[in-house]
Amino acid sequence: MKAPILTIVVPCYNEEEVLPETMKQLRTLLEELITDKLVSEKSRLLFVDDGSKDQTWSIIYKKGLEDSKIKGLKLARNVGHQNALLAGLFAAKRQSDCLVSIDADLQDDIGVIHEFLNRYTEGYEVVYGVRKERRTDTFFKKHTAQGFYKLMQFMGVNLVYNHADYRLMSKRAVEVLEQFDESNLFLRGVVPLVGFQSTSVFYDRKERMAGETKYPLRKMLSFALDGITSFSITPIRFISMIGLLSFFVSLFFGGYFFYLKFSGQTQTGWTSMITSIWLIGGLQLIALGFIGEYIGKIYKETKRRPKFVVDIDTYNLAVPDDEPLAPEEGELLIDYNSLSKTN
Repeated sequence: MKAPILTIVVPCYNEEEVLPETMKQLRTLLEELITDKLVSEKSRLLFVDDGSKDQTWSIIYKKGLEDSKIKGLKLARNVGHQNALLAGLFAAKRQSDCLVSIDADLQDDIGVIHEFLNRYTEGYEVVYGVRKERRTDTFFKKHTAQGFYKLMQFMGVNLVYNHADYRLMSKRAVEVLEQFDESNLFLRGVVPLVGFQSTSVFYDRKERMAGETKYPLRKMLSFALDGITSFSITPIRFISMIGLLSFFVSLFFGGYFFYLKFSGQTQTGWTSMITSIWLIGGLQLIALGFIGEYIGKIYKETKRRPKFVVDIDTYNLAVPDDEPLAPEEGELLIDYNSLSKTN
């Protein structure tokens, strides 16, 4: 069986502190895979610069000049981790048989890529990297993450428990993924919808080598909300149920208060009145907030703006002479040699 062409896609945002070591480790791994004949000699690493403000792109570009196995994709602006990952997958799929996505901090164990490829040769088109446990997480992050997965499962969203964005996908799976054209793309929920044969590989996660996490609490909450509202209308239904329940409760207490009035047992109740006003007002604001989230997503979808804009692509410049890169329908190939800026 012919060894597959592998591309390892690494989204990067302000990763100058960890990038040299990340490149070194992944380059060593790639050489091992080629030596073991698990992948083709045409396999490469693709680093996607998601509009970084530091020297991330300079490191990628200069290293690419020294090593033909290292390629770069520079996005015109910061579009977020999920869209940067998509940009890398879509750019590399035309010259790859399978693709692995991994974060630049290398907290995910790169050693299990060997097992990814073994499962791929067995016929699996999607291989998920799944954490065995969360020993490296703080108490807060561990329990909020577990709560998020359980909440998504309760809402009927098919997620792989303890899986982030460390996975292998075949070229065919990525081509199907590209057909999911919505703007609000939540990859952890979308990839299982591809539907091809899949499996999981378990591993232990490491500590971050250097730098700071790119997912502080604010971004984690935003990410969770995007995931919930992109895949489920359960929150809207839940709000409707609360409204219906409140209606019947109000009818019950309305009858009870009329009884007290006509029986002469009524007393002034300022506290209960204020409490009920604040309670109903709070519920209404929460309901409006959730409805606004869904309306906002509809608004984004109707504009059909591109998920990302590629500034420089050194990956698709290096096409072998015997494998010319033909432009797809409606696509214009640009000579990026004139755009070899390094910020």
